[in-house]
Amino acid sequence: MPEKETVERARQDEREGKSPSTQAGEFVREEMHHIREGKHGARSTKQAIAIGLSKARRSGVKLGAPKKGKASAQTRQKAQRDLRKGKSAGKKKTSASRSRATSKALKREGRQAASKKNLARQARTAARTRGHAARHQAALKAVGTKGKTGLKRAAQKAARTRASNRRAA
Repeated sequence: MPEKETVERARQDEREGKSPSTQAGEFVREEMHHIREGKHGARSTKQAIAIGLSKARRSGVKLGAPKKGKASAQTRQKAQRDLRKGKSAGKKKTSASRSRATSKALKREGRQAASKKNLARQARTAARTRGHAARHQAALKAVGTKGKTGLKRAAQKAARTRASNRRAA
């Protein structure tokens, strides 16, 4: 069950006309906080993100299921089921034993899934699948949000990286 604040932040994003994936990001963020504070764990960063997206869909965020070929049939089915749950008005209560079993299973998992290192690795691999042009566009968008000092620091870091790559080659 997502926290009231998270649902409210997602609703706010919707009112501001932000995309469903941005709205769902609030739920993923909440999931990462839960793992970091030790509420439960996750087997991988991918699983932690999937839990957040599932919660988002069930809370009414209009985030479509992945297209054929992008995810397994099982994952796509689960996403469609979550979407239907989000649309149905009469929320049926989850059985206590099932809920307990899920919680216990997640509590046994590790907490590394929400580490900054693993989140960064997941972001990089996800960006790589989207291709060069999409990565370039994201980088250009990021440049616009840095400000003067941020740009200078980024340029210095890039120069250092280039220098170390030349030495390695």
